[in-house]
Parts: sequence; structure tokens; C-alpha cells
Amino acid sequence: MNPAVGYSAIVAVAVTSVLIGFYGLRVSRTTSDFYVASRTVRPWWNASAIGGEYLSAASFLGVAGLILLTGVGGFWFPIGYTAGYLMLLLFVAAPLRRSGAYTIPDFVRARLDSIAARRVTSVLVIVIGWFYIVPQLQGAALTVRITTGLPSWAGSVAVALIVAGVVAAGGMRSITFVQAFQFWLKLTALAVPVFALLIVVGSGSVEPVLEPVAAFPAEAGPSSLDWYRTVSLMVALLLGTLGLPHVLVRFYTNPDGPAARRTTVIVLGLLSVFYLFPTAFGLLGRAFAPDLATTGEADALILVLPDRLVPGPVGQLLTALVIAGAFAAFLSTSSGLVVSLAGVISQDLLGGSVRGFRAAALVSSLVPLAVALATESTGLAGSVGLVFAFTASTLCPVLLLGIWWRGLTSRGAISGMVTGAVLSGAAILLGGPLASAAPAVRPLLEQPAAWTVPIAVAVTVIVSVADRRGVPRSTDAFLRRLHVPEDARRPSADS
Repeated sequence: MNPAVGYSAIVAVAVTSVLIGFYGLRVSRTTSDFYVASRTVRPWWNASAIGGEYLSAASFLGVAGLILLTGVGGFWFPIGYTAGYLMLLLFVAAPLRRSGAYTIPDFVRARLDSIAARRVTSVLVIVIGWFYIVPQLQGAALTVRITTGLPSWAGSVAVALIVAGVVAAGGMRSITFVQAFQFWLKLTALAVPVFALLIVVGSGSVEPVLEPVAAFPAEAGPSSLDWYRTVSLMVALLLGTLGLPHVLVRFYTNPDGPAARRTTVIVLGLLSVFYLFPTAFGLLGRAFAPDLATTGEADALILVLPDRLVPGPVGQLLTALVIAGAFAAFLSTSSGLVVSLAGVISQDLLGGSVRGFRAAALVSSLVPLAVALATESTGLAGSVGLVFAFTASTLCPVLLLGIWWRGLTSRGAISGMVTGAVLSGAAILLGGPLASAAPAVRPLLEQPAAWTVPIAVAVTVIVSVADRRGVPRSTDAFLRRLHVPEDARRPSADS
């Protein structure tokens, strides 16, 4: 691969993103602009921005790599990522927008009338955000190393600095423009090469490395799936989406509840179209680049395949487009996470001012950068899947119960969040050593959501029921605010 192609694509995306971000700076003047874009983002624009930040390194590179490695088992990731938004549409989108909060901790504070519950939620949001940013930085490191020959750290540093600068400059209003552009760039960067590769393959001008029988053996079909791992993964992806801080903060930017629901419906359509293309890349990779599965470079499949199948200038152009899309994925997801983290840190520790937001944006970028530089990359989709499991076990139960169950109390919420954090965190951090010592528990540790989520929910409910007097007096009024449409709450003209 010609390094000049990688340099050109990365620089073009970085410069364009910065220019669009600074255009957003011109219209970011108030505190509300920085935190929630003054709640004026329309559904199509917001849906594009959500697609930009949600389709991360795991979606752009990791899904194709997983399909290359596992075959049909990798299909569950795009299914789960997309179906999670259906859960958002049904249970969270409109009520969350009606809450009027800036951040998830703001929502928990208002719902439970508890500073302690807010503080626990803030810590969890920060932990989730930081650990979700790390795979983005590692994906950037992989992309820069493969496409330019530069050391891996250069990619991580570049993404962290660009994101910190754009977010600190213009906040939510600024990155909304950037992320909307980056979604359509990512979609184009996968769709055009896929169609080109299918034309080349269909013409018979390239021979597959493996014949279909070898590339797609019967024993790797649906019957080979481990039912526990599959169910647990789907629990993590479906429920984990409901607690992702950078996704939820987007619903605060809609003008009203109906706009939040329309945004979610549009996102479902955009995600369904997008995931067709990394899936196609993964299937092509099993036939034409199986060697990447054995060399530990499966996540690089999308970056490598166009140049292999289409040599010459056309292949270089396709490669440049893919590199640009990959870099956009790292920038957009990291930007959304940094905005959500900066909002929480600024509100809780720095007074909630614009200056505090900017300082928090720098901290939110540099801490995960240090972690990414100190650790080695694993499979991108797998590592993000563990973050989903942690989120599903901590924030999701409190969010769902807070919206739909009157009996939730602050003690129940704190107990459930701490229980979920301890159990899922222990499974993630200690999974390797414990699995080696006791192979029978390996699936339970590698995919913990199927047991950590029910335990966290049970603890939340049991403690809340035992603490009936702890239900805030404002609960009924707050729930009416969440569930009664805005139009129904406004006084009529003749009243």
C-alpha cells in the first residue's frame, strides 16, 4: 500500500472535520449551545449525527473482522447494534427528551432527588466513556500503522488532539455538523468499494483464495453457535445501547419528544443500510483474504481488501476512500463521547460554565489516550461488546426503571449500579486469569451480561421495595412530565 494514499486520506478528513467544527464555533455562543445545541437539532440532521458517533471503530472495522474470523457468529453484532435502537425508540427516546436534563446524571438527580445517586451515575458515565474511547484510539493506531507505516501511537495522538480541539472550541453545536458529515462519508467509504469489489469478483477477473465450500463450511453455520454466548451478547448489545452516554445525550438536542422518536426511526433506517456493507466486506474477506484471520490482522480487512482485488490507481482510490471513512469513524465516535463526558465533568466539578466544559473536554480526551498508549489492541468489536455489557449492567436498569417504574428509590438505584459495576467489571478484568484456571466458567466471564444484568435489576428492585419511604414526593409529577406529550401539557388557547 502506498503510504501517500494513507497520508492524503487522513489529512483530508482531519482538515475537513476541523473546518466544519470551526464553522460550528461561529454559532456556538451560549452554554446551551455547548451542552445540547440549544435543543434545536432537527430529526434528519440529528439522525445523521447519531449515525456518525454511534458507528465506531467496532462497526467500521471490527464487524468485518469478526465475520472474517467467526463467520455467521459475527452477524449478531450488526443485528444487536441496530436492534438496540429499536429498544431506544420503544422505551427511552421521547421520555428522556421530555425530562429536560442536560446529562444522564442530571436525569437521575431529577428523578430520584438524590445527590448521591447522581454522583454514582457520573462516575459510571465517565468510566464507560473513557473505556469506549480507548478502542477508537486503538483503531486509529491500527489504521495509521497499516496505511502510512508510522508508529501506532501517532494515530491515537492525532485523533485525541483533533477531537479535543473541535469539542473544546464549539461543543455539541459544533460537533453536530461534523458528525453528520462524517456519517455520510463513512457510508460512502464502505458502499462504493463494496460495489466496486462485487463488480470485480462477478467479472471473474480475480480468483478466490478459498473456494466457497472452504470459506463457508457447514460446520461454521448457525448450528455452531454457542447459545449462551449468543444470548448474552444480544442482551449486552440490546440493553447496552440504552445506557450509552454519547447516544443518550443526543436526544436532549431534539426540540421535543415527537422529534426524538422521529430521529430514532431515521437512525434505524440509516444503521440498517450501513451494516450491509461491513457484512459484505467480511464475507468477501473469507474467500479472498483468509490469511488476515491467521496473522492477527482481521480488523484491517476493510483497509487491505480493495488494494488486493483492484490493483492500480482505481484500487488506490478505493483504499483512500476506505481510510478516510475509517478515520472519520474514530473522530466522530470519540467526539460524541468527549462531549458527553465533558458535560458530566463540567456540571459536577467545574461549575457548568463554558470554560469548565472546555477544560473537561481536554481531560476527557487525554485520559483515554494515556490508557490506549499503555495497552495493546484486541479485537475492536469484542472490546466494545464488553463496554456494552458493562453499560447494560449499570446505567440501563436505572434508566429503564426510572422512566417506567414509580417505586425506584435512590438506595435501590445506587445498590443496583454498584452491583452491576462490580460484577461486570470483575468479569471483564479478571476473565482471563479465572478462565484459564477454570475453563468451564470461560463463557460466563467472556460474555457476562446474561447474568450480571438480571442480578443488577433484581438488586435494584429488591432494595427499592424494601425502601418504600424513599420514593421521592416529586415522583408522580416527574413521571407525568416524562410520559405526557408536550402538546397535551400546554394550556389550550380558549382556556
